[in-house]
Amino acid sequence: MRALFKFLSGLARAAALLITAGCALLLLLAQGGRFSDRLDVLTHFTPWLLAGSVLGLALWVFAGRHGRLTPAIAVVGGLSALVLMGPELLAAAGHEKAPAAGPTLKIVQFNLWGRNRDPDATARWILEEDPDVIVLQEGFAKSGGVARALSVRYPHRTTCAEPRACSTMILSKRAPIAESGLQAGVSDANLSGAWATFQGSRGAYTVVGAHYTWPFPAGPQQQQTLRLSRVLDRFPKESLVVVGDFNSTPWSFSLRRQDRLFGLERRTRALFTWPAGRFSSLKIAAPFPVLAIDQVYAGSAWKTVEVRRGPALGSDHYPVVVELARP
Repeated sequence: MRALFKFLSGLARAAALLITAGCALLLLLAQGGRFSDRLDVLTHFTPWLLAGSVLGLALWVFAGRHGRLTPAIAVVGGLSALVLMGPELLAAAGHEKAPAAGPTLKIVQFNLWGRNRDPDATARWILEEDPDVIVLQEGFAKSGGVARALSVRYPHRTTCAEPRACSTMILSKRAPIAESGLQAGVSDANLSGAWATFQGSRGAYTVVGAHYTWPFPAGPQQQQTLRLSRVLDRFPKESLVVVGDFNSTPWSFSLRRQDRLFGLERRTRALFTWPAGRFSSLKIAAPFPVLAIDQVYAGSAWKTVEVRRGPALGSDHYPVVVELARP
């Protein structure tokens, strides 16, 4: 029995060392995202890699805490993860909200997911929230009934341009004074999105909705950022609102560069929105979201009243609810 325990203890120590070393190495390589889009892909996995470092450290404790190499490597991994995620977590802690002074704008941003399990519940929840504008992605196939169920209260719809079938749309109660789709081309860097300009009591404002591709392979997502930034330059930045599923986390260097390029304040800070519920064909249930990939930007004319995550509905994403005031 003692021999078996010794064998298992040695196995646990070896596993702890391998896990912590692997996670630390990937987290250190992720720092290279500052100059390499390929290495930047690793930054999106930071929460999982940090969890792996903690798991390795727990195994080391379970195995009897022999040696100092494993905890030292775990500390290196943890510090590297803190360098990546720390700025966003600090920004979330210090993010100020304003009272609802002046006209307000309430927006629901939601990737419905093509395999939405409960479009009826999704539509009911949105109607209960009663936003002024709704921006949806993957509003097709099984989830397409959501937009139809909302059409009575939200009769105005702006979607992407041809030539590809588009599932990104802006729904609104008020008719836009100008609108257009953003989609162009058929490459992986194709930008699925739309914009609509509305006349408010404090002047016109534009809402832009977008849906990016995945961050891997590197390249197409960064091209989408450049393409969208050129679109945003057409509008007055102070009254602009940009929302969407950007498939990019705030601890990635790609999103940090996007923040600077857009010239807008990102109002979603460490707001984890993926995954929600059973998010794969294997029906794996996620106990909580681990990636913050749905973002909201707004210009200086808007003050943040509220930004919150909605409930788990039938999608693999959680919805985002944002309320802005224009004092």
